[in-house]
Amino acid sequence: MNLQNSQKAVDDWIKNHGVRYFNELTNMAQLTEEVGEVARIIARRYGEQSEKESDKNKDLGEELADVVFVVLCLANQTGIDLQAAFDKKLDLKTNRDHDRHKNNEKLY
Repeated sequence: MNLQNSQKAVDDWIKNHGVRYFNELTNMAQLTEEVGEVARIIARRYGEQSEKESDKNKDLGEELADVVFVVLCLANQTGIDLQAAFDKKLDLKTNRDHDRHKNNEKLY
């Protein structure tokens, strides 16, 4: 997934199908709501909670895509090049954590 292309696709969608971006605080609340929906599915489908009949048809991929969409909105409206930020973060994690997890006894 190319994040720059995804950011542009979201921006184009907002311009063609929306009126404008929701403000940053509203989008933060939206993001929290969407992450909660992901958590609900995972807790019930993969965790110890029983899954309600009304949750069995929920699509985890669709809910994760909702999270990505709102993150892309927030990046666009705050001027963040998410591809550059992600690449920088991945480099940092690669250098910092190269052997960290390999040496973690808890993971074996």
